[in-house]
Parts: sequence; structure tokens; C-alpha cells
Amino acid sequence: MKLKVYADRMSQPSRAVIIFCKVNGIDYEEIKVHISKGQHLTPEFAEINPMKQLPAIADGRFKLFESHAILIYLACAFPGVADHWYPADVFKRSKIHSVLDWHHSNLRRGAAPYVFNTTIAPILGRPLNPQAAAEAEIILSSSLSKLESFWLKGNGRFLLGGNQPSIADLSLVCELMQLEVLDEKDRTRLLGPHKKVQQWIENTRNATNPHFDEVHRVIMLAKERQQHQRLKAAKNEGGSNMKKPLVSRM
Repeated sequence: MKLKVYADRMSQPSRAVIIFCKVNGIDYEEIKVHISKGQHLTPEFAEINPMKQLPAIADGRFKLFESHAILIYLACAFPGVADHWYPADVFKRSKIHSVLDWHHSNLRRGAAPYVFNTTIAPILGRPLNPQAAAEAEIILSSSLSKLESFWLKGNGRFLLGGNQPSIADLSLVCELMQLEVLDEKDRTRLLGPHKKVQQWIENTRNATNPHFDEVHRVIMLAKERQQHQRLKAAKNEGGSNMKKPLVSRM
């Protein structure tokens, strides 16, 4: 049976799994589950993933959730996946696991809540939370510094000094791509000081194109919508602040 991938492309880990399948020629069926419509909370989806989160897969009778676990499974279960994605060498593989564990307890804890509480929340009918955003920014900034100074140290083009991407590169870069929906000044303020991080994002994009750009098209469209809304809001605010011209009573 064909692999089924349950995903919402607005979800960072969903994008990582889809890109991995496309790059490695894995035959799969993408089943769209729209988070904005609450489709991940239905009893039907709970049969696939009781945690009601995305992504999830079903490979025949085998079901699996959590994106890191899914990427590891795909790299091992499907022949033809290049070794650099998840090396057979136990030392290299263990290093990749260390990055993946660090990701969920650091970078994801900063990036996801920061974007949600500064930009995405109103789209889902939730209020913005400046305090939560400020707390998330501290974690995000610290994580970006760690990426720049530790995980990307050396002359390699990818994490851990590698010259080819691993599942860790793909997972973390997809995480950071959500920053595209931020105001450009905000995004530049966060990423601007980290030149290695910016180059690494571009390296990973180039290594996985055209699939990377195709899967991230949804993020670019969301970015365009956000820019339009900001311009409209600024225009309305500017108009409301204009003083009415004085008219002579004569």
C-alpha cells in the first residue's frame, strides 16, 4: 500500500516530511488536514494520531507520529534514500539525534510561539500575547546564537560540519522558514546578526530544490497576505490621524 502522509503545509514539521519524501522519490499520498479548520481534532484523525498533532503517517497498518521519528523511519524503511540523510555510522547518527533533541527543547520552543503570538494567532481566532512573544524571543535568540556558534562551526555547509544535508538540517530549516511571515524588519532583526545561519538556510534550500520552494509556497503566500494586511492597517491608521482641514465660516 502507498504511504499516507497526513499534513498541513502551514505546519513546519509537516513540510519537512513532505520535502523529504519528494527529494528521495518516496511514493506517497498527501492527505491534507487543515489545522485552521480544526480537522486535526476530529475523532477520525485521532485514530491516526491520538495526540491530534501533525504530521502523521500510515504505512500499511503501521502508524507513526512526531516528525523526527517519521523522518528516521522513512530514511530506514525506504530503499534508495542517500546515506547522508541518516548515516549508518553510529557516531554520525548519534550526533544527528543530539541535534534533533536540541531542536525540540530549544529552537522550536522559541520560533513557534514567537511567530504564533506576534502574527498567526488572530488567523486562528486567538489574541496576540506580547508577554508570551517576549519570552519566546529570548529562547529563539539564544537558539540562533547556538546554531551560529556551535552547530554550524567549522567549514561544512551543513550542521555538524557536513557537506550534505541530514534530516536534522531539513527539520531545523523548515522550523526557521516560518519566520518569513514576520514583518521584514522583525525578521531582519532576528536573523540579521547570524550570517552562518542565513547561508545554511540557503544551502539547504538549494540542496532540496525544486521541492523546497514548491512546498514552502504556502508560506510565501501567507507572507504576501500579511504584508498586504500590514500596509492596509498602516494606511488606515495614517488616514485616521490626519487632521481635518479648517474651513472658513465666511
